Amino acid sequence: MKAARDCKFEISDLRFRIPDRKSEIANLKSQIPFILHPSSFILLLLVGLLALSGASCPRMFTRETPPPRVLPPGATLEQVIQAVHQHSAQIESYVAQSAWLSGPGWPTLHASIAFQRPLFFRLRAGMGLTGAEMDLGSNDQLFWYWVRRDQPPAVYFCRHEQFATSRARQALPIDPYWLIEALGVADFDPSLPHQGPFPAPGGRLEIRTIRETPEGPASKITRIDAATALVMEQYVYDAQRRSLASAVAEGYRRDPLSGLYMPSAVRISCPPAQFSMRIELGNVEINRGGAAPAELWSMPSYPGAPPVDLGGGYARPQAAPIPGR
Repeated sequence: MKAARDCKFEISDLRFRIPDRKSEIANLKSQIPFILHPSSFILLLLVGLLALSGASCPRMFTRETPPPRVLPPGATLEQVIQAVHQHSAQIESYVAQSAWLSGPGWPTLHASIAFQRPLFFRLRAGMGLTGAEMDLGSNDQLFWYWVRRDQPPAVYFCRHEQFATSRARQALPIDPYWLIEALGVADFDPSLPHQGPFPAPGGRLEIRTIRETPEGPASKITRIDAATALVMEQYVYDAQRRSLASAVAEGYRRDPLSGLYMPSAVRISCPPAQFSMRIELGNVEINRGGAAPAELWSMPSYPGAPPVDLGGGYARPQAAPIPGR
């Protein structure tokens, strides 16, 4: 509670502000030591993070110039989807070297995030004193997940083609690509039926997408800014209309070189795991070019954490509860 009382901030239009920009930048520099359709990737992350505990103050960022209008008033479904595709398709890769992860019941983590189309993704996070705390990623063959304080310790992985029919799919009902979509690379699958746009609160348009699953028709609701066509909210529901996951962008920041936009922060929630977290991306570098080192997209190994194949019928044990809860 003391850490929470030490945090002094104002909330305005879902963005944190502080009055002295120069002192803010200096303070941020002194604190930064280093540099996924609906989706088990995130649920794996959420369950593992329940092993963490602590408290800290959220990071603060200044307000950005609003993105330009790209949609006409009364835009049709085709116009909305085209505008979303036009922006998202230009993002071939991005790197966020000064990201932050925070949430109730676990400490703020320094993080680095990298993405490259189509399925290459890496998120590594840790703390200065304890080192690496989390590593999750995806390449063209599989996705993986590791949390240092998880019990039993392991690097859990699953091949993409095995996930839909594996026992892991039944225990972890969200597929591996939600985090990629949640962090700014959302799209509309042309092979799926889309309905809308419907008016939504806050000057937004709602698109509803239906996807057939072994359990029945699942749905995704995407809310887009009615002027800029930037994706602001994403909600995934199962066939019984139970909420599986949500991602809400708190605002967007423009990359000065590419001219493209990425969320400045995203609030992610997973009701089945009773978990929520906030990811601040910081200054994201988009389409900077150059081949990423091969090890960035390779499943890691950690001492005392054997690889465990979730696609081979392995039933992942529940994470240990947080002490005092």
